[in-house]
Amino acid sequence: MSGWKWARPAIAVGVLTLAVFLLQRTFRSYDASEIMASVRSISALRFAAIAACAFASYLCLTGFDALGVRYAGGCIAYRRIARVSMTSLSLGHSIGFAALSSGAIRYRLYSRLGLGLEQVAKVVLLCAVTVALGLSAILSTGFLMRPEIAERIGGLGPREVLGLGILAGAVPLTYLLLAVTVKGRLKVRQWTFRMPPPGIALAQVLIGPLNFACVAACLYAALSDRTTIDYLDVLAAYALANTASLLAHVPGGLGVIESVVAFLLPGADVVGALIVFRVVYYLIPFVLGAASFALSELARRSTSGVQERGSAVLARFRR
Repeated sequence: MSGWKWARPAIAVGVLTLAVFLLQRTFRSYDASEIMASVRSISALRFAAIAACAFASYLCLTGFDALGVRYAGGCIAYRRIARVSMTSLSLGHSIGFAALSSGAIRYRLYSRLGLGLEQVAKVVLLCAVTVALGLSAILSTGFLMRPEIAERIGGLGPREVLGLGILAGAVPLTYLLLAVTVKGRLKVRQWTFRMPPPGIALAQVLIGPLNFACVAACLYAALSDRTTIDYLDVLAAYALANTASLLAHVPGGLGVIESVVAFLLPGADVVGALIVFRVVYYLIPFVLGAASFALSELARRSTSGVQERGSAVLARFRR
C-alpha cells in the first residue's frame, strides 16, 4: 500500500513531464519570436472568433464525458465532469494516444469522484465511440459535398469517394438503429459492447460531428484571415487529416494538418495562421489543463497529509 502511495504522485509527474516534452516537440520548429509575431498579426476580433470556436469544441467534449458518466451509471455534477474532461483532454491532445493518455488522467480524477475502474473504462469507451461517430459523419459530409478535396488529397477516384462517403454516413445511422433494436450487449467477434439507450446514442450522433465542425471552424477562422477559402473545403481537409493523425496516433495531428493545408493552399502564406491555430487550440488549453492537474495533485496531497496527521492524533488520544 505504501508503494502505491508513492507511485500515484510519480505517475502524475510522469504524465505532466511527457506532455511538456511532446508539446515542446510540437512547437520546436517555430521560434518564440515567430509565434509572437503570428499571434500579434491576428486582429483582436479574429482571435476572439478562433478562441470561441476552440472553446465550443472543448465544451462539446465535456458533453462526451457527461454522456459517458451517464452510460457508466455514475452520478456526478456537470461542472465536475467538465473540469475532468477539459483537464484530461487538453493534456491528451498533446500527449497523443488520446484514448489511453486522457483515459489515465480521467481515471485518476474520476476515481476521486466515486467512479470505479470499470466505470471509468466505460466512460473512455463511450467517448471513443462518440469520436468515431463524429469523424464518420464529418468524413461523409466532406466526401459528398466536397469530393474534389478527397480526390486531390487522397488520390481517390470519383466512385471511390462517393462510395466511402456513403459508407461513412451509414456508420452513425447504423449505430442509432442498433441502439434502438439491440437490447443488452452487442458482440462482434471477440469484442462485446453494451449498447447505450437510444437517447444517449442520439446525443452521441449529434454532439460528435458538432465537435469536429467546431475544430474545423477554428482552423477556418485562422486561415481565412490570410487567404480566401471555403469552410466546407477546410472541413473536408481537416476530416481527412484528422483521420490520418488518429490512425497514426500523432499528437495533435502534428505535421499532418500542416501538410494537408499546404497541399490545399499551395503557395499561400499560412504558416502564421497554423501557428495561431495550434496556440489557441493546443497550447493555451494545455497550459490551463496542466495547471489544473498540478493544482489538483497538490490539493490532494495536502488533504491526504491533513487526514494522516488527524488519524495519528486520534490514535494517540485513544491510547
